[in-house]
Amino acid sequence: MSRTTKRGGTPVTSTLFRTKSVEQSIQDTEEPEHALKKSLSALDLTVFGVGVIIGTGIFVLTGKVAKENAGPATALAFVAAGIVCALAALCYAEFASTVPVAGSAYTFAYASIGELPAWIIGWDLVLEFALGTAVVAVGWSGYVRSLMDNANWHLPNALEGPDVAGGTFDILAFVLVLVLTAVLVVGMKLSANITAVVVAIKVTVVMIVIVAGLFFIVGDNYSPFIPDAVTPESGLGWEDAPMAQLIFGYEPTNFGVMGIFTAASVVFFAFIGFDVVATAAEETKNPQRDMPRGILGSLLICTVLYVAVSLVVTGMQHYTKLSVSAPLADAFKATGHPWYAGAISFGAAVGLTTVCLILLLGQTRVFFAMSRDGLLPRFFSVTHPRFKTPYRPTILLGVLIAVIAGFTSINELATLVNIGTLFAFVVVAIGVMVLRRTRPELHRAFRTPLVPLVPILSVAASVWLMLNLPGETWLRFGIWMVLGFIVYFVYGRSHSRLGRGAQPTPPAGDVQ
Repeated sequence: MSRTTKRGGTPVTSTLFRTKSVEQSIQDTEEPEHALKKSLSALDLTVFGVGVIIGTGIFVLTGKVAKENAGPATALAFVAAGIVCALAALCYAEFASTVPVAGSAYTFAYASIGELPAWIIGWDLVLEFALGTAVVAVGWSGYVRSLMDNANWHLPNALEGPDVAGGTFDILAFVLVLVLTAVLVVGMKLSANITAVVVAIKVTVVMIVIVAGLFFIVGDNYSPFIPDAVTPESGLGWEDAPMAQLIFGYEPTNFGVMGIFTAASVVFFAFIGFDVVATAAEETKNPQRDMPRGILGSLLICTVLYVAVSLVVTGMQHYTKLSVSAPLADAFKATGHPWYAGAISFGAAVGLTTVCLILLLGQTRVFFAMSRDGLLPRFFSVTHPRFKTPYRPTILLGVLIAVIAGFTSINELATLVNIGTLFAFVVVAIGVMVLRRTRPELHRAFRTPLVPLVPILSVAASVWLMLNLPGETWLRFGIWMVLGFIVYFVYGRSHSRLGRGAQPTPPAGDVQ
């Protein structure tokens, strides 16, 4: 994976693809000043996963894709998206149990593919988690304002945010991110306990939708289950057309079998977050056993809930009449049961709290891992003397995201989050194949089955969904990646601990 050049007659490792051994990654976690506290169990990880996955997607996207892309077959779209995530989850589970170090896909790439790919994926994850946290905070603010309006409480117009006419600063989104930042600084176990309570409320609301909705299902609403294919209006500009259409020139269709796959690329957003579980590997008591359980368990639970909710909602109300903005709540209103609609709005507001918390957690752990490796200033890799949390990057990023959330419109939610996550999936799947070949002797508490078939399928499925994203998303993603290259070559490469002599220890057998 590396090549050697001569500088002043001395052999020097000089490559963009130098790798950091698994042993060195684990050894770095034992430095007192840079060590995180191990306090999480498999249940905590599963709760984290469910907490971040069940959010905006299930409360909003169900109606959008049913009405525009798949009809009642939206349930199959959730299954298809879940399969893509499951392929990636199997790869994440192997890495997280083998390399139980903060940083998720960044750390995995550093151990298998090399420093530059690791930097790029870390840079990508920072954008993904930051954008996701800010946007979900704004969405949470909207639900809370709606509940306040029902109680006849009103904020000053200027503090309701740019989504409201005359609004300037979203004070609710700003305060939410700051409060969650403080929770993360105090400790992971506190974060896990708060998340457990909130997830219990959120899952209860989802179960109410499923159980209560069963009594209002009308069989005729499922006919036809897979509506006939319809070719959408042509004339889409390059910025709105799927990249696959721009490259291959095919005409996408809504509804029909292909409409299900189009819907899958949209509802994929509803699954984003399970990979955040991997960022907490270093803070897990028994990562070799608990990381696979947390990752795969949370994904399975959420897929089952998503399929059930989509079947109930499209059975309660014909897909052509579903609301796009609030399909679950409005479906109950249409059946004459507004109380359920209020409960769903409350559950959405409470549920989005954990989504923000765990996305912020994921970002700070990736930033922390990159800092500990010297690719970002080492100042940010010192843990709190009492709480043993990465408080410096948590405070820095929390304040920045709070400000962004305060001034960001919900309409600016970009599919950058989708493309960033899918890109991470591709890197992790490739990393599993590379590490199996370069370090076959490593102890793997969990092994991805059918390697290389499963990783190859994961890469193919992720790339296919990426090609279904608009051209403008690819352009924005490309610009962010170019900025990442600049930062790496200006700062990261010259400050890398690996490049400055902190070389990994030679492989010495299995890692227990």
